[in-house]
Amino acid sequence: MTYFGNVNPDLLELVPLTARRVLELGCGEGAFAAAYRSRNPKAHYSAVELHGASAEQAATRVDRLLCGDFETMDDADVTGGTPFDLIVMGDVLEHMSDPDRVLTRLRDLLADDGHLAISVPNVAHWTALFHLINGHWPAQDSGLFDRTHLRFFTRESALALAAPSRLKVERWLRYMPPNLSKLGLANLLTLGLARDLIATQYLIASTHKG
Repeated sequence: MTYFGNVNPDLLELVPLTARRVLELGCGEGAFAAAYRSRNPKAHYSAVELHGASAEQAATRVDRLLCGDFETMDDADVTGGTPFDLIVMGDVLEHMSDPDRVLTRLRDLLADDGHLAISVPNVAHWTALFHLINGHWPAQDSGLFDRTHLRFFTRESALALAAPSRLKVERWLRYMPPNLSKLGLANLLTLGLARDLIATQYLIASTHKG
């Protein structure tokens, strides 16, 4: 499976399956869209993707595909004149130059009582701290050390994202790797704040309350 073809199962479980109009930013090859539509086939699914080759593939899986940078797009072009019931961003916000402005715009693209679900990587993960202590920062093609990341989030700053855009956080969770026992870190889960050293992502579901 390619970097652009992943499906985040925890994000899929976090979103409502009753949305009539859905927007996904950074849809990659459309794998998440396909998974969502298999559960909610009546939804009209719009998506934005910057990567041209991925956008071509995603276009076969969604109802409407916009290829380009959302930060430079006009809101009316994105909505087509009708607000969305659900907006999804899986590991996208960290690639954007102005996350606060993006979230404020997205709030205005949501219908009353619409939902926004995002995931962001956790820069306070133990591997990041390990590298910093040793005086360097890796540059990789994907994951926490993706060289294209422009912004970095901890649990506190991720949850604070909702405030400037006047969104209400309904639910949030940590993504914990399924192989913790193999890493010998499972016992740390009982230590409270140590869970933030193990979480690779934070997933946040917010609502627009009108």
